Amino acid sequence: MTNKIHTYFFRTVDASSLAVFRIVFGLLLLFECVNYGLFLCLDCMYRNTGLLFKYHHFEWVTLSPGYSLQLHFLIMGIAAVGITIGLFYRLSVFIYTLGFAYLFLLDQALYLNHFYLVLIYLVMMFFIPANRYLAVDARRHPNLASNVVPNWGRFWLGAQTEIVLLYAGFVKITYDWLNLEPMRLWMNYRSQDEVLLFQWLTMDWGIALASYGAIALHVLGAPLLLWKRTRLYVLMCYGFFHLSNAFVFDIGIFPFMTFGATLMLFDPDWPKQFLRWLSVKSGIVRAWFASGIPESAPDSVSPSQYRLPMKILLVCGVSLWLLAQIAVPLRHHLAPGNVSWNEDGHRFSWRMKLRSKRGTATFIVVAEDGQRWVVNPVDHLNRKQTRKMACIPDLIWQFAQHLEEQYDEDGQRNVSVYVDARCSLNTRKTVSLIKQRVDLTKIPRDEPASNWVLPLKEQLPAPLFAS
Repeated sequence: MTNKIHTYFFRTVDASSLAVFRIVFGLLLLFECVNYGLFLCLDCMYRNTGLLFKYHHFEWVTLSPGYSLQLHFLIMGIAAVGITIGLFYRLSVFIYTLGFAYLFLLDQALYLNHFYLVLIYLVMMFFIPANRYLAVDARRHPNLASNVVPNWGRFWLGAQTEIVLLYAGFVKITYDWLNLEPMRLWMNYRSQDEVLLFQWLTMDWGIALASYGAIALHVLGAPLLLWKRTRLYVLMCYGFFHLSNAFVFDIGIFPFMTFGATLMLFDPDWPKQFLRWLSVKSGIVRAWFASGIPESAPDSVSPSQYRLPMKILLVCGVSLWLLAQIAVPLRHHLAPGNVSWNEDGHRFSWRMKLRSKRGTATFIVVAEDGQRWVVNPVDHLNRKQTRKMACIPDLIWQFAQHLEEQYDEDGQRNVSVYVDARCSLNTRKTVSLIKQRVDLTKIPRDEPASNWVLPLKEQLPAPLFAS
């Protein structure tokens, strides 16, 4: 077994697929920088609010003053160019990772699964030698250039992608999803806006096909990507799936990034196979690939780069990483209740597009001397934060701590904070989310949500199947 693992991890494979992924990934990162830095209102997202919600243990991450965010995106954009062309590759990845992690940690209310996946891929790409082919670094340093790379990097990216795809299917095997919610809610709401190509998604049969097809595509299709005879057909299905998501939902670069990563499950030399299939014998495309490395570049990786301690470290590190990626999305099973309702373990679990929650939250601040204030979150938060916070217990808790600081008059007044939070999950009737007699200032952040969040007892209206 040890010999098999060693052979699989450190055998040499064609470097072209890894180089193409680096280029595609870098271009998508550059697009994010341009899109957020130039076309989105950064003040609306980060500054026009009295509170930025923090991840646990990262409360120390604060917003930098002035035009630092614009400068931040500019530096990240330069780093993205470096990643794309393979110039100062590891430094570029390191800079972009730090910058992206900072933005990710600034406001928990802005969490998106594709942001989390970007961060995961960035950390992985820092260690993976993706600059040996089709890279400026390979041109500048001929001793770095190579037609081949060790297989462990390609395996790591492929295995991570398989985990994401499989979980994206398994998490949808829920009572709500099998009853076509929230897909039907979204499609009925958007029925007048969809282009003709996707009008079928607004009909009941189309909604059912999309809901059950998404499960089948991920649960069955993801493993079939590993089988050479079926992977191309499955990739075509994934292409249509991602194209539909890109048109119907506003999910940024996620479909394109995931599709690009899925290609890592193909043969290592698939770009060259693709060119041969197109019968491109000459011209700019073939010349571009041919210029990736010097003619004298070796076809093997120097054994001195992977001595025994490094090999052990790589095998153990990649294995532990993948085990953690498998375990983390399962943590919600340790907590009672519906994870889509109490959010206890919802993040970092690839639970994508599984719930639609709408609600309101009104806070009551009560002082020891009997003074009482009714607080509307709109007066403290921006619109997106207000909408997100109303139905996410952890954000409600953070806002309560914020109100305690606002009303305690520098420690001179002891106050309690209560909330009347009412939410609807996937077309259910609106019901109370938080126990109204609980003083949120007395709850530690580590306390399980089930101790202060009311259980979800409301059923879906007119379900297809009984619970």
